Amino acid sequence: MNHKIELNTLTNMPILGFGVFQVTDQKEAKQAVLDAIEQGYRLIDTAASYGNEQAVGEAIKETDVSRDELFITSKLWLDSTGYEATKQAIKDSLSLLDLEYLDLFLIHQPYGDIFGSWKAMAEAKEAGLIKAIGVSNFSIAQVTNLAEFSGIKPEVNQIEVNPFNQNVQLVDYLQDYGVKVEAWAPFAEGKNGLFTNALLQGIADSHNKSIAQVVLRWIVQRNIVPIAKSTKPERMAQNLDVLDFELTQSEMEKIAKMDTSESQFFSHEDPEMIKWMANRSVKK
Repeated sequence: MNHKIELNTLTNMPILGFGVFQVTDQKEAKQAVLDAIEQGYRLIDTAASYGNEQAVGEAIKETDVSRDELFITSKLWLDSTGYEATKQAIKDSLSLLDLEYLDLFLIHQPYGDIFGSWKAMAEAKEAGLIKAIGVSNFSIAQVTNLAEFSGIKPEVNQIEVNPFNQNVQLVDYLQDYGVKVEAWAPFAEGKNGLFTNALLQGIADSHNKSIAQVVLRWIVQRNIVPIAKSTKPERMAQNLDVLDFELTQSEMEKIAKMDTSESQFFSHEDPEMIKWMANRSVKK
């Protein structure tokens, strides 16, 4: 799989990614990453808050695929925002992953001292510890605030994108603004009967593909990088096999009508959720 999008002169990001969110068992996480790389994934997405950076690193060490062919992403949790704490968090992630550099490092949530963190991340990029820096779950205002007042635009914003929450306004703004978009929860974790949806099944049947493949293709055709998760090698292979067909404009429009414009998980503007995040520590 050689389809990539350019982030900067240092690095190109694969168009399809593999994530390990909620894979908390270390053996399972390691095996999942080994299987994903074997199936052809090159973008591996983890985070400090996932608790499996070490397992991901062990898999990277065991695979025969060279480091420069892999694109490894991790993310900064809220208990490490601020300049000094972020410098340490970057060292901690690199240590757990046993890597000399990260291809992409993201601020996981748009709260806390993001400007202090952003400065530390920019310095880490200058030092060669990170190839690209970005954010996750940032709104239009939050991305613009960070970019305009720091003078450094995020290269990526990883946000929720699935048929039920298509985030059209945010995606359009980011792409016009020059920020690449990644999609977490592309399948909405199967909510709302995604995998039995009659419309999606009809489209899938017409292309001799699965509903999962149609969803991933729909995301890729919006120039978004989906981060899919599975612990089954056959599903991993299937999720990669989405670049040999194209959805028609009519099919894209039909899927667009599935949008509810609501998160399938929680609102990032909910004060109670922000309070919960502020009090959740992932530090050992």
